[in-house]
Amino acid sequence: MANPLQITDTILRDAHQSQAATRMRIEDMVPALPILDDIGYWSLECWGGATFDVCMRFLDEDPWERLRTIKKLTPKTKLQMLLRGQNLLGYKHYADDVVEKFVQKSIDNGIEVVRIFDALNDPRNIEAAMKYVKYYGGICEACFSYTTSPVHDEDYFIKLAMRLEKMGADVIAIKDMAGLLLPYDAYSLVKRMKSVLNIPIHLHTHNTAGTGDMTNLMAAQAGVDIVDCALSPLANGTSQPSTEAMVVTLQGTDRDTGLNLETLSKAAAHFRGVAQRLKDTGALDPKVLNVDPNTLLYQVPGGMLSNLLGQLKQAKAEDKYYDVLAEVPRVRKDFGYPPLVTPTSQIVGTQAVMNIISGQRYKMVPKESKALLRGEYGALPGEVNEEVRKKCIGDEEVITCRPADLIEPELEKYREESKQWATCEEDVLSYALFPQVATKFFERRAKGFKDEEEVRKIYVDDVSIQ
Repeated sequence: MANPLQITDTILRDAHQSQAATRMRIEDMVPALPILDDIGYWSLECWGGATFDVCMRFLDEDPWERLRTIKKLTPKTKLQMLLRGQNLLGYKHYADDVVEKFVQKSIDNGIEVVRIFDALNDPRNIEAAMKYVKYYGGICEACFSYTTSPVHDEDYFIKLAMRLEKMGADVIAIKDMAGLLLPYDAYSLVKRMKSVLNIPIHLHTHNTAGTGDMTNLMAAQAGVDIVDCALSPLANGTSQPSTEAMVVTLQGTDRDTGLNLETLSKAAAHFRGVAQRLKDTGALDPKVLNVDPNTLLYQVPGGMLSNLLGQLKQAKAEDKYYDVLAEVPRVRKDFGYPPLVTPTSQIVGTQAVMNIISGQRYKMVPKESKALLRGEYGALPGEVNEEVRKKCIGDEEVITCRPADLIEPELEKYREESKQWATCEEDVLSYALFPQVATKFFERRAKGFKDEEEVRKIYVDDVSIQ
């Protein structure tokens, strides 16, 4: 009996986030949206991740308006977003009242599938977001960040998946942000998950190490329900494997996707022009299209690599690149083997850079490293090196409860602080997540975005964030 593999296309979010620092504009998307809506995807990933910040900071777009526009032009297709649990789309934990309002407004404005993850795989950090997605009628896709370490074996992920199902997940996603899940491991993991779970399994990987297509194919053989792919103009390299390649591979098999190659080709033709523009402006560096098996050695996602290079350039220490790459796994071990995904990838990477540049390990310790070791981000998966912890935070107490339990309700405070600019609840939330960026955005919006040359300059020196 045919069991079609479903596809989520990431062309509107992760594809350009991974390859072009999230610089695709809404006008780049609009002409293709009716075509995408006709393809028959399980969902279109189009929001969350770094899109929210970049829309306001660099593109002079209201992220909420972008979402409403996409929804209007894709009425038949589920829209999906990526949410960092209690961090939402920012870089710190928010109080539950902010999490609730953000989830409610995301669903009100057109999101149906909310993929929720936590950098440490601490289920306590995603329970509030999961609860509110269910309450407001969204599809709750709980996921775990896939990584490998002495504590992250197959049993670890099976137990975690079963716990997320018990917590009310509608779908479980395997989030392989650095392309570390190898094809035969994917087959084994998915096979076991299918035997213990009663809900669909969704696989997200990247083609950074060149193994993504094979990983998706082996997962399909093992019975995975949905995979993430990207239309070919922005596929592969640090992005997802190509949608068209997956569709044509499975044609005529019992996993045939049923998607129409001609319609896919029509959509791809549009995005080829977009990809060319992103190359011409320098937002898309062709280097991100290369296969880099070093990912498997150092477990460093593509966005983190470019961040490390940027930090070393600033310090005029580019010759230390390989020393820093070798230091990353050592810091990760000291910190209890956190998966390397935002924000832990930035924290571990920055600490590795400081250890090498200063010539003495943990001589310089940023506040984020201290917060991670203090338990402010949640429970670390493995044992922390207590000598390192003591060196970094002294005798400070380590948090053992759900970190958000220590945060007082704060929505009213953000309402009050943003009242000069906010014209709706969505504006208040934009301010809550990125106070300085949102304030500047509101000021430019009030002027009608007049100084266009300056504010529409394409920046390419920041990090693409997972």
